[in-house]
Amino acid sequence: EVQQFYYDNKIVKKFLYATIIWGAVGMLVGLLIASMYLFPNLTENISWLSYGRLRPLHTNAVIFAFVGNATFAGIYYSMQRLLKTRMFSDVLSKINFWAWQFIIVAAAITLPLGYTSSKEYAELEWPIDIAITIVWVVFGINMFATIIKRRESHLYVAIWFYIATWVTVAMLHIVNSFELPVTFLKSYSWYAGVQDALVQWWYGHNAVAFFLTSGFLGMMYYYMPKRAGRPIFSYRLSIISFWGITFLYMWAGSHHLHYTALPQWVQTLGMTFSVVLLVPSWASAGNALATLNGAWHRVRDDATLRFMMVAAVFYGLSTFEGSFMAIRPVNSLSHYTDWTVGHVHAGALGWVAMITFGSIYALVPWMWKREAMYSPRLVEAHFWLALTGCIVYVFAMWNSGIIQGLMWRTYNDSGTLAYSFIDSVVAMHPYYIARTVGGLLFLLGAVVAS
Repeated sequence: EVQQFYYDNKIVKKFLYATIIWGAVGMLVGLLIASMYLFPNLTENISWLSYGRLRPLHTNAVIFAFVGNATFAGIYYSMQRLLKTRMFSDVLSKINFWAWQFIIVAAAITLPLGYTSSKEYAELEWPIDIAITIVWVVFGINMFATIIKRRESHLYVAIWFYIATWVTVAMLHIVNSFELPVTFLKSYSWYAGVQDALVQWWYGHNAVAFFLTSGFLGMMYYYMPKRAGRPIFSYRLSIISFWGITFLYMWAGSHHLHYTALPQWVQTLGMTFSVVLLVPSWASAGNALATLNGAWHRVRDDATLRFMMVAAVFYGLSTFEGSFMAIRPVNSLSHYTDWTVGHVHAGALGWVAMITFGSIYALVPWMWKREAMYSPRLVEAHFWLALTGCIVYVFAMWNSGIIQGLMWRTYNDSGTLAYSFIDSVVAMHPYYIARTVGGLLFLLGAVVAS
């Protein structure tokens, strides 16, 4: 008996449009912030455009608006194909989309107005936190019900990563968001002191792990082999990597709290797991690059596949750097410096944005039934703008951060600091120019993509 069914492509298209729009907005805010390092009075006397309010707006826009919509687009498309069935409920899919956009708009209004919980990557106040929880539950019901009614018995590793993303993000968000509301848009954390810091960075680092990594590893394992026309190099290695990342990442967050009031053994635990985490991370990066064996001629000629290849390289570089920076003596130099900013953006621009752009360029012709993108030359231009911008940005921040760390710990013969903090700020100026140029190039690439 022949069964006929149709995939829900409309929801994927909606998330794609949102990804492109919010990506440009988030990057534009980032460029404005970078410009404020060069022109400190740029938004003087405009409270809602002050640095302290724009910075969380930038991180939330990039992480939850750009990356969030890209995650949903990639998952809704690939999951239906991998499970050989339409999503369980079109209504739940639509609720997922429109409620997520409502949350983004709520964040875009409240953060510039100064309503914040002041917790990194979790600044949104309690009514929005509740809305996020509801949307995530809707998404989870839709996903798990689709898995239950699937026509394909085998669960490909990408689905495993999607499941891990849902479970861990739900747990992280709920535990870290325990708060005591005092007014409609003001609350205080349920936790206090060092416990609050530990829970926050358990959440903060794993937001990177599971909102910015695991879902995109699943997408990489789907879109890269499809685009390259090659099977994944080692399916067994992908499973080993999955379990390693899912288990080890959860223990690494305390490396953000070296040299603080956190007990030394907890710091050491975070450091140890961070170093061991390099093994499953490199397993995925190496697996992706080995998949391209026999297809390097396609990488040379296909900018879309090149986006994915560069993403895998940056994933390997960023995870090595993260493990290295988690070592306590190294952290004593890097912490509170621009080196951390460089590391974050090596991951965000080089890994997450690159795999997102590659997946979008693969998706769009499939969705609109075209043989290729409207202009392969524009895709090529976008690739080189994005890669150049990313390298300029990251190298500027690496240099800036290491020089900062060295200046802050240099003593003269009398045992006092050789440089004042202002001396280090002056020394950073050339690197802040370079950072702004790199950000501008990356934004121009995103505009070309649009």
